[in-house]
Amino acid sequence: MKRISIARYMEVRSAYGASFAYDDSAMYFLSTQSGMPQVWRQVRGVPWPQQITFFSDRVMGVAASPTEPRLCVVADEGGSERAQLYLMDLEGLDMCNITNDPAHIYQPSQFSPDGKRLAYHSNRRNGRDFDIYVYDLEKDTHTCVYESGHTNYASVFHPSGTKLLFSRHHTNLNHDLLLLDLQTGEAEVLTPHEGEAMYESPRFSADGRTLFVATNRDSEFMRVAAIDVASKALTWLTPDEWDCEGLSMSADKRYLSYSRNEDGTSRLYVADLAQWNGGPLDLLEGLPALPDGVILTTAWNRTGRTLAISLSSPVHATEIWTLDVDGRRVEQATFASISAVPQSTYVAPELVHYPSFDGLSIPAYYYRPKVGGGKYPVVVYVHGGPESQSRNGFNSVIQYFVNQGYAVFVPNVRGSMGYGKTYVHLDDVRKRMDSVADLAKAVDWLIEHGDAKPDAIAVMGGSYGGFMVLAAVTHYPDLWAAGVDIVGIANLRTFMENTSPYRRHLRASEYGTIEEDGAFFDEISPIHHVDKITAPLMVIHGANDPRVPIGEAEQIVEALKARHHPVTYLRFEDEGHGVVKLANRIQAYGAIAAFLQEHMPVD
Repeated sequence: MKRISIARYMEVRSAYGASFAYDDSAMYFLSTQSGMPQVWRQVRGVPWPQQITFFSDRVMGVAASPTEPRLCVVADEGGSERAQLYLMDLEGLDMCNITNDPAHIYQPSQFSPDGKRLAYHSNRRNGRDFDIYVYDLEKDTHTCVYESGHTNYASVFHPSGTKLLFSRHHTNLNHDLLLLDLQTGEAEVLTPHEGEAMYESPRFSADGRTLFVATNRDSEFMRVAAIDVASKALTWLTPDEWDCEGLSMSADKRYLSYSRNEDGTSRLYVADLAQWNGGPLDLLEGLPALPDGVILTTAWNRTGRTLAISLSSPVHATEIWTLDVDGRRVEQATFASISAVPQSTYVAPELVHYPSFDGLSIPAYYYRPKVGGGKYPVVVYVHGGPESQSRNGFNSVIQYFVNQGYAVFVPNVRGSMGYGKTYVHLDDVRKRMDSVADLAKAVDWLIEHGDAKPDAIAVMGGSYGGFMVLAAVTHYPDLWAAGVDIVGIANLRTFMENTSPYRRHLRASEYGTIEEDGAFFDEISPIHHVDKITAPLMVIHGANDPRVPIGEAEQIVEALKARHHPVTYLRFEDEGHGVVKLANRIQAYGAIAAFLQEHMPVD
């Protein structure tokens, strides 16, 4: 098979995050067709989409008003994550920045049922706590409707429009849902619970008496449940197996859709609520299957008969598909990805499980090159989070390496989401290094079962995955031929000191605190074990990173240079937590490709 350049793989475009115009005349979505996520419009009956925003930086979201020809667009600058809110018409010609405060974060939830108000949350009061606001479109006024010393995220309006649901995040894995009376300002907790519970994707029934939600309260996995708003009683609607996610309800409140994360692959379900009486869900039968992949988002059109599905598939890239509920038809609606690389070159991974040091079974995806044989050089690709999950979706970087002749191994080490509440806590605080040991055991499996060249295995990851890279090359130095750290943590102490204040308290339950665990941070942090590194290292970071500040990269690079150890460093002044801009992606991943080819060449 012909080897294709990294630039062509970075040119593989995507389309996702659909929202339908108030009259169903068009579908709006985000696409990277211009090289940067912008808003595009697909008009019904017209085969080619139209770009309608032209920001110099990425657009992070778009939502259409349910009643008027208006859109809410979310965008930041330079990867800062300090998102601003813009209102614009359906042509993208009349645009207004309604927040205009680049020092703080603004994130919308949704329009009110009558389309006259927009709920959002922001940390503008003190830069740390998120309060709830409502913007009146007719009066052009912003009102803080709920303020507290917590992390509160606006969610959905009650069908009456007189109340607003919001979530309070005590940690990333422990939430509550509160119903705010917009007239009295009183907020009632709808989800009293003991221990830890997450509540996601809440949706009200037509009469507002029932709240459908995905939750893992008293369960290992996220399950669809119905909460009686008056009594707060909870009824389970799905079994305690695999995570249910992405609940979406049609505008007429008849259909409830959700997907199940089955070992990293999404399965779509649609329930008909027309005759629902509080018992088991009436699931539609005969729905055509989607390609294997990951459902990112779903959105119903205004008639409630078409569901737009953002699907990331290893062999179809990331595109929007539509499901016609009445006709039981699925079809691909966008074709953003087809021009850069032949689809025939894409490789679907093999799902494997391997034993770790204590016998725990670790799930992983293994991508093998289509051509060649014998022993492979391997890239072990580690996700961030830590509460994240590598899934059966499309990744242009992975596909590039496989095309070049590398095998790519993508583990979900302990601490990953998607495998139950117990699994996700197996790396908390003092158990941190157990997850790094899982990486070490992956090498054993690769050599014994994965046809890996023992002296040509690299480790690569971003964000927390970057910490895992640095931890792996310092604590298990003999296993790795090279390491690639992208926006990673080198020093847990300085990371906790310098990460943005609105994130710090949410990280403490996962990492620990400097006061109680500072000595442990120092014990395991890669910056204190630089002398053990034997593998050449590449470090990439964005200067505007609010999550893992640029100082983490500077520390490890300076320490390696002081030892005259081989290190390649790329710093991007116009990026944040990751590399987003097309030109920067081509430069960064092209440099990674050259780095790996130098230190573990493909035959």
